[in-house]
Amino acid sequence: MLALKKKRAEEAKAKKEAQEKAADGDEAPSNEPTPTPTPAGLSLIGGVGGKRTKRSNGAQTGGKKKTPCEIRLQKDIAGLSDFGTVATLDFPDKNNFTSFLAFLTPEEGYWMGARYKFTLTFPDDYPHKPPKVLCNTKIYHPNIDLQGNICINMLREDWKPIFDINNIVIAVSHLFTDPEANDPLNKDAGNLLRNDKRMFASQVKKSLKGGSIQGEYFERALV
Repeated sequence: MLALKKKRAEEAKAKKEAQEKAADGDEAPSNEPTPTPTPAGLSLIGGVGGKRTKRSNGAQTGGKKKTPCEIRLQKDIAGLSDFGTVATLDFPDKNNFTSFLAFLTPEEGYWMGARYKFTLTFPDDYPHKPPKVLCNTKIYHPNIDLQGNICINMLREDWKPIFDINNIVIAVSHLFTDPEANDPLNKDAGNLLRNDKRMFASQVKKSLKGGSIQGEYFERALV
């Protein structure tokens, strides 16, 4: 009789321990990273800081850990300013937001009314190193050469880790309102701007409509 009671007590104890273990397993935190929306699920066309729409497949899968660069970019994107129609962003690759597009439409200056496409590519050590910004639309500009390379001190020796996407967009937009003729990448454009602003304006106008300048053809950029 005592042996039977002892056996039943041991069975009850084992059952209780099994239940407690199962409960602990349900509450234990997972080592897998929590899926978070990627900027590919954000729609910013129509204005930086515009309506953001999450796509159903916008979350990361596969448990891939975000890099410091991706974490910082996610923070940048969450804090984007509203530039209205002057600047819009587009993330063409839903699995990679370290490279995306910016479309700038100046509202004043020589290039007013034209639309220019830029590619922004961020290195793994961003924000300690600046992104590479390339103009994909051929432009007649003293600070942008015919291959699309741009000259902005902020993206070179003056770069600071505190700068973010907002600062980059503002710096690039300033190229259209405050072109610098004294340290040009396109020396012909720089010399003309410095020595004959009226002729420079005429050449820019010709390029915006689609035309050739010194044998270089520029596609129409006016919108």
